[in-house]
Amino acid sequence: MVSPAIDDYLKTVYAHTEWQDAPITPSVLAAKLGIAPSSVTEMVKKMAALGLVAHEPYRAVRLTPEGEQRALEMVRRHRLIETWLVAEYGYAWDEVHEEAEVLEHAISDRLLEAIDARLGRPRFDPHGDPIPDPSGAVEREGFVLLAEAPAGHIGRVLRVSDRDPGLLRLIEAAGITVGSQLQVPVAGLPAGAEEVIWLSA
Repeated sequence: MVSPAIDDYLKTVYAHTEWQDAPITPSVLAAKLGIAPSSVTEMVKKMAALGLVAHEPYRAVRLTPEGEQRALEMVRRHRLIETWLVAEYGYAWDEVHEEAEVLEHAISDRLLEAIDARLGRPRFDPHGDPIPDPSGAVEREGFVLLAEAPAGHIGRVLRVSDRDPGLLRLIEAAGITVGSQLQVPVAGLPAGAEEVIWLSA
């Protein structure tokens, strides 16, 4: 039986490498989860014993195929719930992350399927993150982080990280949303925005 805490770990490991290639280390995992490194070490050992991650001491934590499948199931739940809250209940894109963190562990598979059907099988959440299908397949096009895009690059905003609600509000106030077309350099961006916006390549 996989606990909600393990699900949160798996989701965090998956999300870390979803939009960049550097593997996650236990210390980075601890920082992202806001948990003491010693606690992370013990949980990673437990996850490794369950066959969900591969890990050597002081090295990166990597999902096994079984761990990745479970992570994708949780990512699907989280992103469908975020989309549902925006579409059905009028939540703003900066308000849904924490709600989804709670609800993803509580709703049944039947309700999740009903939500997916009611929303018309959406492929992306309000922040542009792809929603895995029931099999775990993910649709994603080529991308570049705005901070790393060369001058003159023109691209659509594919994704905006939802980790900082305050920054999300500032980005929206600057007139930038998922789907906006930008040319680098972008004038009038709030501080830190270049590190949380991904453009089409």
